[in-house]
Amino acid sequence: MTRTLSTIGKYVSLVAACIVVLLPLTVVLFASLKTKEEYATTGPLDPPSNWLNFSNFAVAIDQADMLRGLMNTTIILALSLTITILVGTAAAYAIDRFQFRGRKLVMALFLIATLIPSVTSQVATFQIISGLGLYNTRAALVLLFAGTDIIAIYIFLQFMASIPVSLDEAARMDGANTFQIYRRVILPNLKPAIATVIIIKGIAIYNEFYLPFLYMRSEPMISTALFDFKGPYGAQWEMIAAATIVVIVPTVIAFIFLQKWIYKGLAAGAVK
Repeated sequence: MTRTLSTIGKYVSLVAACIVVLLPLTVVLFASLKTKEEYATTGPLDPPSNWLNFSNFAVAIDQADMLRGLMNTTIILALSLTITILVGTAAAYAIDRFQFRGRKLVMALFLIATLIPSVTSQVATFQIISGLGLYNTRAALVLLFAGTDIIAIYIFLQFMASIPVSLDEAARMDGANTFQIYRRVILPNLKPAIATVIIIKGIAIYNEFYLPFLYMRSEPMISTALFDFKGPYGAQWEMIAAATIVVIVPTVIAFIFLQKWIYKGLAAGAVK
């Protein structure tokens, strides 16, 4: 009896979780296939009269310049993740493997940086970006996304502790220098940590709205493109719904092809 109740409870919770996740997506999908008049006169759960009405998608992609937004997002995402991984793994390697003056101070500064609310430094950050002449450029976002992630360094430090120092010593006895040890020993063993950082930071950058809206007003990103359909006199919700579906599609495709790495990365990061 207890086992039966446990099984029933498991399936009920799974069904409830599916409803919570899929219901909002269903409402958005229905809205994206409705005309403006149909959206105004029907309920959110009423199915569209024409399931092949893709005109909202065509208008959304063209009017919001979503293809350019997707290109900008891809460029900024790739550069930010590359810099984050190179800087983060190198910093973790230096901190974990070498004893040098000021090592504890560096760790303390990393800790202090994580405790400062980012909103308190926005004015100074904006002045620095503007002073460097990077305002309204992709470089501003790459610099901000790559330079503010202390959490990534902590993740790399946690994984570094699990790599035996004897591997470094064996490589050094074979004639490898410090850079070769980093490239041929440390980086391959940090693959689970790199996958974890790519997943966590990649999702954060893809969904980020505030920084692109503030620092790159003339160029769209995939997250800010939706804002083009919001005006002072109302919003075109059927267009926003179609654009939202377009935004979701790349993440679904990425999840389908990378789900093995996503599960491994999150599971490995959870036990560190």
